[in-house]
Amino acid sequence: MFDARTMEWTRPPQKAQVTKSRVLFETEPHTDLWQRTYYHFRNDSAPVLQFKTREKFFSFTVKAQFDYRRRFDQAGVALYLGSDSWLKGSIEYEDGRICRLGAVVTNRGYSDWSSTDISPVREMWFRLSRREDDFCIENSEDGVIFHQMRIAHMFDLPEEISLGIYACSPEESSFEAVFTDLQLTECKWRAHDGQPPDAEA
Repeated sequence: MFDARTMEWTRPPQKAQVTKSRVLFETEPHTDLWQRTYYHFRNDSAPVLQFKTREKFFSFTVKAQFDYRRRFDQAGVALYLGSDSWLKGSIEYEDGRICRLGAVVTNRGYSDWSSTDISPVREMWFRLSRREDDFCIENSEDGVIFHQMRIAHMFDLPEEISLGIYACSPEESSFEAVFTDLQLTECKWRAHDGQPPDAEA
């Protein structure tokens, strides 16, 4: 089991409790992560709790529970390297009818967002896996069967990266997010066994 007390905050929230196996914190209004694309604003204010690693092959898994209250409230996993380089996978509350399960990848200062509408739920497992400079985000309703959400390449990675969990409330909202079952394991994202890679030029 992963010890959450070894993780470090980027922009720590005002209210947080971190034990070996559980992280609880309250989001604050007008906190978010987004860079430029479509909306043209730059938001870099969400709290992120992360650990550092130089490993090139691994999977990080966590169960997220959230008591969202207003549009855009969100919680999930994140790899945050700085305002221009990060990715996140989460559930984002839209209204009483749907939530958006999605992933945002930000490379060189521009974000993109892939998502799918789902019925509102208040807990989800997320798994973030790395294979060198490529990453896979997955989700699971039971922590056993995982479904692929996104495969992405991250540019300009440093030798040591940081990743972990986040939650935020872009509008006038605040909610409680709880993260448990944190695990760091061998890479669960298997090597591709189909078409071989092209030869390097």
